[in-house]
Amino acid sequence: MTEVERTIGTPEGADPATEGSVDDAHGERSAPAKGGRRIGVLVSVAALAYVLDLVSKLIVVAVLEHHAPIQVIGTVLQLDVVRNRGAAFGVGEALTLVLTAIAVVVIVVIARIARKLYSTPWAIALGMLLGGAFGNLTDRVFRSPGVFQGAVVDFIAPTHFAVFNLADSAIVCGGILIVILSFRGLDPDGTVHRD
Repeated sequence: MTEVERTIGTPEGADPATEGSVDDAHGERSAPAKGGRRIGVLVSVAALAYVLDLVSKLIVVAVLEHHAPIQVIGTVLQLDVVRNRGAAFGVGEALTLVLTAIAVVVIVVIARIARKLYSTPWAIALGMLLGGAFGNLTDRVFRSPGVFQGAVVDFIAPTHFAVFNLADSAIVCGGILIVILSFRGLDPDGTVHRD
């Protein structure tokens, strides 16, 4: 530490750990090492989830619709195309417009959170939610019977369980990850709470 630094010291009320370190060669203060925002991770995960969902739906509609189900693991897991006007796993079929509005709200909320997103696990979780929401929203906008009333294509059919698609899977996995991150005290901005 130079004589000038000893004399001046740290400004009153400032925390040296959060104010950044002094570069001895130039005498300049560097910014705290927080890392960059994780928007790229969010967008990449969302794009991957969306593309996988879209391509899988295009394939199963072209190959499987109006045909007998394909057995993947005997009768335990089959591929069978079902048009679903409800929410994930066939819930709320009379609420197509409401579910469409909810998907739009989810997308807007994720876009707002992204401005303060510094956590990679949160970026992955929100990316899965975003990609899944866009995947099912695409069906609701572009599939019959009409705009914002379209039926979502579901095709993964386990025995004794609702038929679902890859968008539903991404939404559920993203939601589970968010619950885990919240219980661990990790915020989207990278802050960790220790209770």
